[in-house]
Amino acid sequence: MKDYLIDTHCHINMIEEFSIEEILHNAEEAGVKKIIVPAAYAADIDVVFNLCRKYENVYGYLGLHPSEVKDWTDELEERIIEYSSSDKIVGIGEIGLDYYWDKSFNDLQQQIFIKQIKLANKLNLPINIHDREAHKDTFDILKAYNKGSVVIMHCFSGSPEFAKECIKEGMYIALGGVVTFKNAIKMKDTAKIVPEEKLLLETDSPYLTPVPYRGKTNQPAYVKFVAQEIANLRGMSFEEIQDCTTSNAERILGI
Repeated sequence: MKDYLIDTHCHINMIEEFSIEEILHNAEEAGVKKIIVPAAYAADIDVVFNLCRKYENVYGYLGLHPSEVKDWTDELEERIIEYSSSDKIVGIGEIGLDYYWDKSFNDLQQQIFIKQIKLANKLNLPINIHDREAHKDTFDILKAYNKGSVVIMHCFSGSPEFAKECIKEGMYIALGGVVTFKNAIKMKDTAKIVPEEKLLLETDSPYLTPVPYRGKTNQPAYVKFVAQEIANLRGMSFEEIQDCTTSNAERILGI
């Protein structure tokens, strides 16, 4: 049995309330032994890579968030390729589609999404997916263009039915603090039906802080509240959720 947790998606470089050392100390105290930091902005590529090099239990995803795809360049792609030779870089992310904020460049989002999927395939790395109000296009593009990379649906926000479709395609479902929200019925129902071997935990710090700290700054230490809520919903023990989600993360990310 694994006796520690992994936060598979947390932007510790964006947490202003605590220092990196405090964040990692708090995580350790809460039984969170490994954390994965995704890039979102072009400037994050260097930041995430340097965090991974500096801290033993910090790993990274490199990629460009869909809202930032206008910043994609050949030079950025070359830097991602160069940095991905490190065993501390465990995936391409967070990448995908976001139709919530600005629909004016959906075509460009799709083009850069496809480019980054192909990059992940070339590097033989997993893909960490951001999908907001773009479920069908995200799913269809992954199905058409992904050739062998493991897919993690970060901060899954679809229905239980959509989760089942993703799981049929071999994708992993990562759940975060939203599952602890009282009115998040769809998310709670999803948490009940994801097979143990396809389930991952995350915080998406500093966002989406779980109950009982909702409204405050999120941090990796709080992933334990996500684990406990999922355990309660599934009628399982905390230790069982800890074991299966940690085992899944270590297996697919090679950490």
